[in-house]
Amino acid sequence: MDNPPPETIRLDQFLKWVQAVPTGGEAKVLIQIGEVSVNGAVETRRGRKLVEGDRVSIAGEEFVVNLQ
Repeated sequence: MDNPPPETIRLDQFLKWVQAVPTGGEAKVLIQIGEVSVNGAVETRRGRKLVEGDRVSIAGEEFVVNLQ
């Protein structure tokens, strides 16, 4: 039986998944110091739940959440 794709992903997990950061620890630090934005707003919660279509920006790069 196939599992449905997840409907959300945590911000810190997403940054590792798209290889924007090499480790979860680095993701945590960058999020906490305000270096990451979600949909144009600075996000400091690493547990922020992202949904399909959210736009995450870090270090001048933008990633669009695609959980398919």
